[in-house]
Amino acid sequence: MTCLTSSTLLSLLAELATLRRPALLLRTARFGIVDYHRDSDLRRILRLPATPPPGPASLRQLLELEAGLEALRTRPPHEVGDPWRAARHIDALIALICEARLLGHGLSPRPVGTGPARPD
Repeated sequence: MTCLTSSTLLSLLAELATLRRPALLLRTARFGIVDYHRDSDLRRILRLPATPPPGPASLRQLLELEAGLEALRTRPPHEVGDPWRAARHIDALIALICEARLLGHGLSPRPVGTGPARPD
């Protein structure tokens, strides 16, 4: 992993950590994590013909999608436009959490003593 990719991932994960959403939305998304199937769900949520590889690009797409859904949720009720759909927002949050965890595991340093044994 290059330094640029690592810093990009860290900035995406930091952006994700600053998100503030209603507790009910997040609690519901956390329950949905156990049923997340990356191959089918991510493709459906992002509306792509094929599942993208894990990486900062898919996380960025999910962050942008979720920001758009949050804008729909918080807009004034008298504005006309696409309706906010709670199920779509929760699906996006589930994918966002799972993809961030997937990328976060790649950045986590290995605890001391858990690496492969060295020959004496």
